Amino acid sequence: MGAIVVAAGSSSRMNGLDKILAPLGGKPLLAWSVEALQKSPRIDRIVVVASQSNLETIHTLVKNQKWNKVVKVCQGGRRRQDSVIAGLKLVEDCEWIVIHDGARPFLTQDLINDGLEAAVESGAAVAAVPVTDTIKVADDNLRVVATPDRSYLWTVQTPQVFRFSIISQASRHSAGDVTDDAGLVEKTGVKVKLFRGSYGNIKITTPQDLAVAEILSKSYA
Repeated sequence: MGAIVVAAGSSSRMNGLDKILAPLGGKPLLAWSVEALQKSPRIDRIVVVASQSNLETIHTLVKNQKWNKVVKVCQGGRRRQDSVIAGLKLVEDCEWIVIHDGARPFLTQDLINDGLEAAVESGAAVAAVPVTDTIKVADDNLRVVATPDRSYLWTVQTPQVFRFSIISQASRHSAGDVTDDAGLVEKTGVKVKLFRGSYGNIKITTPQDLAVAEILSKSYA
């Protein structure tokens, strides 16, 4: 089984800090997710998709950390799906592919295993947690037009696990922007299965997120 770590974001909300290489618990943020995949007996190859600005640094990191499952580090694209497509081109002979956001450091073996088991049902599965806040739908003037029943609402995370043939086909028809990889697959008519993620599986987007992650890292070390 192959894995793609998407780490090509612009870090636009990090006040000039490259979040993928930001220190977290004594090591770069990227190292957390790569090491989780490196330790998984179900993963045999990893591709890291990076931004042009940190390609060289990540190449050096892979070499120094002796991540022998990392077969390629490649440059990402303008959109998330462009980065995923770049990674897919470098993962060969895999029946299943795990796609994980490098900005989510607290990937666990349970999430990897649960994702693969859930994906067997339809060929596509994504980690998600139930929404805990009340959600409002607003119009362009910020007037509330609906309050959906939150019992049906889930916050989607990564990892997202796909049969390689399904995500590969979906990526070839990637017109328009999508915010997650399952969005590509949904457009092809494949039913995506949710599996239980973790509220600790946070995404680092702002300096405040990084501060919270520093506290959480003690539980995941």
